[in-house]
Amino acid sequence: MHSVSNGGYITLGVTGGGCAGFQYIWGTISETDDTPHLIDDILILDPMAEMYVIGSEIDYVTELGGSFLKVVNPTSTSSCGCGESFGV
Repeated sequence: MHSVSNGGYITLGVTGGGCAGFQYIWGTISETDDTPHLIDDILILDPMAEMYVIGSEIDYVTELGGSFLKVVNPTSTSSCGCGESFGV
């Protein structure tokens, strides 16, 4: 399995909140079992978040001001100005 540079995996979940209704929850963990929610040997998707992010594209963006993970979510009907929350 591949892993992030610190030897772990990136996790993605969704929770209620933010100014648009839902927000992404990012994290890391050091080990995983053979979960069916492991994507591209690096991202572990919370099973409860699957219906909110199905069809999404996640990209690592590096800009002059810093770097971040960007989610392009086709099921999103609205989002906040900072991009941290979304609505469905």
